[in-house]
Amino acid sequence: MSRPRKYRRVCQEPQVTSFSPTNNFIPNNNNIIHLSVDEYEAIRLIDYEGMNQEECANHMEVARTTAQKVYNEARKKIAMMLIDGRGLNIQGGSYMVCQESRPGNRCRGCGRGNNKKD
Repeated sequence: MSRPRKYRRVCQEPQVTSFSPTNNFIPNNNNIIHLSVDEYEAIRLIDYEGMNQEECANHMEVARTTAQKVYNEARKKIAMMLIDGRGLNIQGGSYMVCQESRPGNRCRGCGRGNNKKD
């Protein structure tokens, strides 16, 4: 019997979900990198918000080792996108999006409630 899936908390889904190089880029399945929403959130929290991995893990409600794994995987994908000139799509993953909700069901980071996504 497998373990139940643990959702990773994200404050909001990305507003921009795809990026592509401008030099004669023709998208196909072989040249698109897929970044999950939880990987995007790890990059946002650590690189954009300036959190360390432990703070990121607390915010996403996962273990520090999980946050580190998610962050490292996201960085590798972004590097592949930049170095190889590939497109990037942000979608999917196992996460909970914070949304305004009732009191007592609040996100520690943004103060909002949650909505699970698969």
